[in-house]
Amino acid sequence: MKKNIFLVLAAILFFTPRYLVKAEDDYNTVMKQDLLAIMIAYPEHVAGVEKASNEKVYLVMKSGKRILYDDKRNKNFEEKLNNPDLQDMLEQKYPLEPVTKLMDKNFDPGRARVYELIREVYGTSRQQVEKNLMMVNTGYGVFQFNKQNNAAQELRSAFTELRSMAQTNKKISAFIAPCSGTYNYRVIAGTGRLSPHSFGTAIDLSRDKRDYWKWATPEEGEKRLLSYSKEVVEVFENHNFVWGGKWGHFDILHFEYRPEIILKARYFRNNVEVDKPWYYGVATDNTDIQNKIQLIENALR
Repeated sequence: MKKNIFLVLAAILFFTPRYLVKAEDDYNTVMKQDLLAIMIAYPEHVAGVEKASNEKVYLVMKSGKRILYDDKRNKNFEEKLNNPDLQDMLEQKYPLEPVTKLMDKNFDPGRARVYELIREVYGTSRQQVEKNLMMVNTGYGVFQFNKQNNAAQELRSAFTELRSMAQTNKKISAFIAPCSGTYNYRVIAGTGRLSPHSFGTAIDLSRDKRDYWKWATPEEGEKRLLSYSKEVVEVFENHNFVWGGKWGHFDILHFEYRPEIILKARYFRNNVEVDKPWYYGVATDNTDIQNKIQLIENALR
């Protein structure tokens, strides 16, 4: 009887299409990479990872809150914007290289936001967000920004670099000043979703009528995009801000502090490396990162 069972199992394994096995392996690899990027991005707020008895995987916050990685629902583009899980949020890979054209219409890496995670880090209410705000002198004005998770510090550091660069490249200041604002507790027009400005984690730089997909034609937006300062974009990305110019629904004056998006792009440019560990590309000589990798391995066995 046992021999027959083993023969059946062997036959199932032999005749299972290899692409199905590979797809499952790739999914697990990307899931681990996503979770690691989030854990590194929010070290003071994420406690670990948990796999429930029903096989669902959760990010566990230090508050005790559990945030689902993948709800396994089939969603269209709008549904992923309105109700994303962590997998949806990190599904599109943010391009770190300079843009050479307008992005495809529904390519918006970083535009999907998991508000459960954002609230855990930056404030669960307007009052709590406002307690976490601090004033940042950019050299082009003083603005409120969230001090949690080094957001305000990274904004200040980015502007310190830009001011220095502007001394020899006068064009840089024209893309920055006058800044259009940071903290503003409001919903995104036409949606029920809070703007990242509501959490004090985004800044809009100098405004041009061609900056926003609702203000301009794709042709006008692309012309503005290709003329935009690559130096400004690179500095902000180096400080973990995503740029709305790399969205199909372009928002060229918009920079948003999203370390998980930038870290995934930096560490995992190619999702799955053949014959390499899933964490290939990460600085594994760092003890804290080693511990996070091991924690993920233990949780997802």
